[in-house]
Amino acid sequence: MTQLIKYIFILFICLSFQRVNAQFFVSPNGNDHNSGTKEQPLATLSGAQNAVRKFKQNANVTSPVTITVDDGFYQMTEPLLLRPEDGGTKNNSIIYKAAKGAKPIFSGGKKITGFKVNINGVWEAKIPECAYYKWRFDQLYVNGKRATLARTPNKGFLKIGEIKQNIWDIGTGRVADKAQQILSFDENNFLPLSQIAEDEVDNVRFRAYHKWDFTLRFIDKVEKDSLRIYTSGKGMKPWNPIKKGGRIVFENYKAALDTAGEWFLNKKGTLFYYPLPGETPENTTVIAPRLENLLTVSGDATNNKYVENIRFEGLSFTHCHYRMPKTGSEPNQAAALINAAVMLKGAKNIQFTNCQISQTGQHALWFGKGCSKNLVEHCYLNNLGGGGIYLGDFKSLREAEHTSHIKIHNNIIQTGGQEFPSAVGIWVGHSSDNEISHNDIGNFYYSGMSVGWTWGYAESFAKRNKITYNHIHHIGWDLLSDMAAVYTLGKSEGTEISNNVIHHVHAYSYGGWGLYTDEGSSGIIMENNLVYNTKTGGFHQHYGKDNFIQNNIFAFAKLYQAQCTRVEKHRSFNFENNILLFNEGVVLQGAWDKIDIQMDKNLYWNTKGDEYIFNGKSFKKWQKSGHDSNSLIANPHFKDAPAFNFEFKNKSNISKIDFKVFDYSKAGAYGEKEWTEKAKLPVEILIAFDKAVDENMKQKTNRD
Repeated sequence: MTQLIKYIFILFICLSFQRVNAQFFVSPNGNDHNSGTKEQPLATLSGAQNAVRKFKQNANVTSPVTITVDDGFYQMTEPLLLRPEDGGTKNNSIIYKAAKGAKPIFSGGKKITGFKVNINGVWEAKIPECAYYKWRFDQLYVNGKRATLARTPNKGFLKIGEIKQNIWDIGTGRVADKAQQILSFDENNFLPLSQIAEDEVDNVRFRAYHKWDFTLRFIDKVEKDSLRIYTSGKGMKPWNPIKKGGRIVFENYKAALDTAGEWFLNKKGTLFYYPLPGETPENTTVIAPRLENLLTVSGDATNNKYVENIRFEGLSFTHCHYRMPKTGSEPNQAAALINAAVMLKGAKNIQFTNCQISQTGQHALWFGKGCSKNLVEHCYLNNLGGGGIYLGDFKSLREAEHTSHIKIHNNIIQTGGQEFPSAVGIWVGHSSDNEISHNDIGNFYYSGMSVGWTWGYAESFAKRNKITYNHIHHIGWDLLSDMAAVYTLGKSEGTEISNNVIHHVHAYSYGGWGLYTDEGSSGIIMENNLVYNTKTGGFHQHYGKDNFIQNNIFAFAKLYQAQCTRVEKHRSFNFENNILLFNEGVVLQGAWDKIDIQMDKNLYWNTKGDEYIFNGKSFKKWQKSGHDSNSLIANPHFKDAPAFNFEFKNKSNISKIDFKVFDYSKAGAYGEKEWTEKAKLPVEILIAFDKAVDENMKQKTNRD
């Protein structure tokens, strides 16, 4: 009996030991050789990962394993790579979380110090790693803000005079495998380029903006006598080439460093920074990003080896570098060919809550091949070189490799596309059954959301996605064209886009829509959305099949309230029970009288007069074409539409079109005041957006 009691006591001690050691601690003052207790904390997430691996090998895990991270700034020397052996179980997750009240920051950057101020007021710092080991970086962050790589012009663009292409290797596709482009300029536009020194030509690069995309390239040669520059890479895409009169910016040479907030790194490893007013070397933190990836979750869905059941809570990941290859970055829609700071594949039940990803050169987070049942909730993604959250793959992957059932809920995704303006807030490729709800997406240069990745009616796996209660605003500016707050393409049966609030959407030339069904978009329901202050319409369908556009409010588009383009031999869409309110432009523009649609029970109201142009027709003539037989021209009786209050004073007129009132105040991020206040863009961005729109409309032409 004594031996039995002794055995039970030892077993109890062992089980207690297991429970105690199911918790590890990380601190800036820790050491990865420590045991990981609160008194002897570890120093890095990689150290915690190794401690958890050893613990799992030596213990029967019967409770969640928690890694608690103290407050502090953690300078990462390598990305955290999690494999299947690093995952937990359904009942016993692995949890990486911030300590109570802590806001730990994991940085992939290096602090640059030792600045001296030269006679011109420009700071200089010699960086040994750059001088001796050829370390280069393409982004720089000063006091938490993205500094501007020295560029010409400082504002606006240079204009391309002529462009000629020499095909070197035509290849087998629509785009040549290898080609040279020669860009010519007039004297005024070439003048800034004449200051490029001979020994820095190969580091100079340009950004050329064309339609919905842009080309980012190094230059091969500057020919000052003929006012030309030469560049090489792939051939231009025939459907979207760089054209005569196109906009272009040159960057990354010493003479372009002429404005506060700009920086330049020369070949000798000296960093130059032109400080903003009030900045001194003593009160300024300068960080250059080193790591091109901060966190990778790498499973193998094909062989059923997933990384599962890991949760990240309250952690911040910053300063992630995108290094442009010498081949440049060829145009790619939605910037879909660049990577993300946090990359996942073969991952199940991975959760990110209350986390932050910021100051990146690329996208924030990407759930790639074979990811499912994951969650991103209450996260703040901002100051991004690329987009916010990307889901799925470019291909129609089947079964285990298909990405699906991911929930993106109550996040704030702001100020993206800073390096790659064609990036989007949330991108859904070949991915299905996702819930994207209550997110705030603002301040992007292309689309807020892009759903689908098939052009036309070929196979698409972007099905049954629910895009609901999101707030998408200040999208497009006046930089790119052919874009929208919500952009769809391909067969998307079962997809619902509803109860979203969308406003302030603009484009350089054509585009700037609220809802845009493009390139074979099919089987989509768009209802109960409030869309206002767009450039070329609250809704536009290029071509698609069997879409339902119903019970929406479309208000105050500048040129047209709604558009449609391609005529096809099937039902393109139903447009019913919608309210269209405007004070400028025409009601309808496009192929409305030729396309196969069901259009009825809509309400139209011009707040500034009695002019109603339906594709060149009066309302009565439009009705005679067979559309809008039961529609009305009538006041919807909003409480204060000019102030963007779209509640109803009375429902007498909207009831006649069977309009169902919806509560648009529920859209967007929700929760504590500190969180919802964070969703508001700074006033200076709002003012700058409105100014850009006004100037663009004054100069409106058929650009691109």
